[in-house]
Amino acid sequence: MKEYFSVSSSNYVHDTDINIVRPASLNNPKDNAVMFVTEAFLKYADALLKCRNCLVFWPEGNEIPQAIADRHAVCVSANPHLQYCMFFRENNITYLPEQEKMDYIDGSFISPHAVIGKNVKIFPGAYIGGQVTVGDNVYIGAGVKILGEVKIGNNVVIRENTVIGADGLSTDRDVNGRAATMPQFGGVILEDDVQIGAMTVIARGAIDNTVIGKGSKVDNCCFISHNVQVGKDTFIVGETIMFGSSSVGDRAYISGNSTIRNGIRIGNETFVGMGSNVIKDIQDGAVVKGNPAR
Repeated sequence: MKEYFSVSSSNYVHDTDINIVRPASLNNPKDNAVMFVTEAFLKYADALLKCRNCLVFWPEGNEIPQAIADRHAVCVSANPHLQYCMFFRENNITYLPEQEKMDYIDGSFISPHAVIGKNVKIFPGAYIGGQVTVGDNVYIGAGVKILGEVKIGNNVVIRENTVIGADGLSTDRDVNGRAATMPQFGGVILEDDVQIGAMTVIARGAIDNTVIGKGSKVDNCCFISHNVQVGKDTFIVGETIMFGSSSVGDRAYISGNSTIRNGIRIGNETFVGMGSNVIKDIQDGAVVKGNPAR
């Protein structure tokens, strides 16, 4: 597993000296990671029994199970999510994309470390970084920027001036009201047969990957934020915004100018009407419209 940094747990939990080298989430726990558990997600804390030697920020006023305390360095915090963000500030960790030497090929900048498949069309003005993998028969339009750890499947279309792998916004503030930025360590996966419109932004995951499922289509001028999960054969129409960690299932239809709030789950074969503001989970097969969507 990749190591992103090196920080001793003793800076946060006395009498421990675990080397913390990566971030991880409860969805995908990893050894020697920094993690956080909010009160709302305590029911998922058993995921910490699948890994070892982590620094875990735990919600104040909640008992720490002995099995978790025995495996990890647990730091009690009034705001574990904020403390997780402060961990990166206190240790000067940003994980911004590195500047790298690029090859200039037919008007585009392409890293020599990028993996490019067969019959890939790359138009002028594109930028493809060194952690990018591109499958076969892919179309990359003029001005497209692909940054960070991005995996693109076969038969994918990415239209003009789209950005894949930008950072999503984190909105935590410290006690003085200053931004406490959460670095973005995840990547983006575009599965086979995905189509992405022009001037769309797909943010890399904060910890885990942002994923657009096989055969799905995202229209022009959309924003798909960090950690969003889009199922297979789903349509997302222009100017739609999906905030971080929201998700939509298979064969759904999200009409134009819709907004889907952070963490919301939209089921399979759903229909979201034009201009809807979705603030609650939607079950499979439902039709919702309006602000708020009903």
